[in-house]
Amino acid sequence: MCGIVGYIGKKQAFPIIINGLKRLEYRGYDSAGIALLSSSNQLNIYKKKGKVVNLENLAKEEDISGTIGIGHTRWATHGEANDVNAHPHFNSNGDLAVIHNGIIENYYSLKTELQERGYVFRSETDTEVLVHLIDDILKNAKVALEEAVRLALNEVVGAYAIVVISKSNPDKLIAAKLSSPMVLGFGENELFIASDGSPLIEHTKKVSYLEDGEMAILHIDGKVEVKSIKDNKVHVPYIHELQLKLEQIEKGGFEHFMMKEIHEQSQAIKNSIRGRIDSQQFWVNLGGIREYEQRFKNASKITIVACGTSWHSALIGEYLIEEFARINVEVEYASEFRYRNPIITENDVVIAISQSGETADTRAALELAKSKGALTYGICNVVGSTISRLTDAGSYTHAGPEIGVASTKAFTTQVSILALMALDLAEIKGTLSESKFNEYLTELEALPDKIEKILKADTYIQEIAETFQHASNFLYLGRGYNFPVALEGALKLKEISYIHAEGYPAAEMKHGPIALIDENMPVVVLAPFTQHYDKVLSNIEEVRSRKGRIIAVVTEGDEAISKLSEYEIQIPNTIEPFTPILSVIPLQLLAYHIAVLRGCDVDQPRNLAKSVTVE
Repeated sequence: MCGIVGYIGKKQAFPIIINGLKRLEYRGYDSAGIALLSSSNQLNIYKKKGKVVNLENLAKEEDISGTIGIGHTRWATHGEANDVNAHPHFNSNGDLAVIHNGIIENYYSLKTELQERGYVFRSETDTEVLVHLIDDILKNAKVALEEAVRLALNEVVGAYAIVVISKSNPDKLIAAKLSSPMVLGFGENELFIASDGSPLIEHTKKVSYLEDGEMAILHIDGKVEVKSIKDNKVHVPYIHELQLKLEQIEKGGFEHFMMKEIHEQSQAIKNSIRGRIDSQQFWVNLGGIREYEQRFKNASKITIVACGTSWHSALIGEYLIEEFARINVEVEYASEFRYRNPIITENDVVIAISQSGETADTRAALELAKSKGALTYGICNVVGSTISRLTDAGSYTHAGPEIGVASTKAFTTQVSILALMALDLAEIKGTLSESKFNEYLTELEALPDKIEKILKADTYIQEIAETFQHASNFLYLGRGYNFPVALEGALKLKEISYIHAEGYPAAEMKHGPIALIDENMPVVVLAPFTQHYDKVLSNIEEVRSRKGRIIAVVTEGDEAISKLSEYEIQIPNTIEPFTPILSVIPLQLLAYHIAVLRGCDVDQPRNLAKSVTVE
């Protein structure tokens, strides 16, 4: 949440920062702002409600000169989205400014104290406390800027990634982080700072990730000092190459990133399983699993923690691991896990799933698990992310950047990794017959081609969307492995079209949701040919008898359900445990087309952000 960009060097900062903000806009788009130190050493600050383009238009009439600057795109937490609450926030004299991603939990007490000292607050944000606090320390302690920032942060409770710019210190930027991501980029006698690598890729591939509790002093000659916020101890940054390509973060001819990412799923799954599976030699190997083979084999239980779409993939992971490897699995909302005093021991394994690897609640749950001595395993997409560095072992999904706020390829690649994990554990424990194991490997490797076949139904799915674009509610039903898919389908529709939707186990329909069904209620039924097929058939009859409008996702060649549904979307046949990877594709496309027809911003839906880095 919230995107941060900073530059210090010899080039004009504004174009670098504004383009960087556009790259980061998926993190928040309630407002945007920029602060620049001009060639005449004036600190110019421009802020505007709405998307980055609004800020860009505002700046056309302003002085945007300067080789040092910071920029911010906001997802609102404290205070409504308006010009005043937009970042950067500045001190009374306008010679010091701060941008911030995170939440200052003790801002109210700090604000009260500062007001008693005569400070006047312009905004409703928690962030403004920081700039006044730094200013107060500078005036009273007579210390250097970096020391004032360090002392201020030692009084702060909460999460933050901040960058500070000062008219009195025109040769440096100060950055710091705790529980929010921040990446340093190293160019030729120039430095960059950003929330992730996407704004940096056009300028440098040399990066270093700030660790929690670190601050960095960025000098105009390209030198960096990294210190501990707590005790000023000097740290040496680890510099490595950014694993990101420019074409990965561009639309590539598609109208929206979401549609591009839906179409990338076939290749993304190939990337996820490549080198980890061989259906000819019949082996599967996840490095992190094999490294801790005995811990997994002897685990009393596996707990999976996640949020949102990742939680839905975790539910499928529960089914896969329990069925294949016969290990007890529990799936927890990360946001609830740490607050209910869960029973976790050193004999447990805790798996954290997060596309970004920065999700605050998932990270906090992980830290709790580590404190209990559990083995921790991460499933993330972003290389170098906090969760990937925090866990004992893990697997990257290798899905490539996901820019659309509504996750698509993150889901299918997470499920693919969980399937590999279940198969690897099954082989270790000997819980699957050789014939079953080989069948599953062969089928898993065949899934990408089957996804390509489903994508050919896009035009037909668009026709379905045209029929139901004005619906007020949707109901999604599934059984077994496809119940989590029903949840995910409903979530996709809610996220990007703003239509109320609910996902339910099909059998639970009779325990409440059936009261909602009438001639105006579209009901999406996941009905591939599985062991639950006859039961789902009965559920469809129950919907029909209440005049519900049925959209069925069925296996190719299905005849029974096609006679009962208003629309049917066919998917290729596969074994039941892998049906979610196929059945979710039509639901992603349906949500996308409905959202487009309703005139919604598909890639940047209202009130959402890609990476939820605050609790």
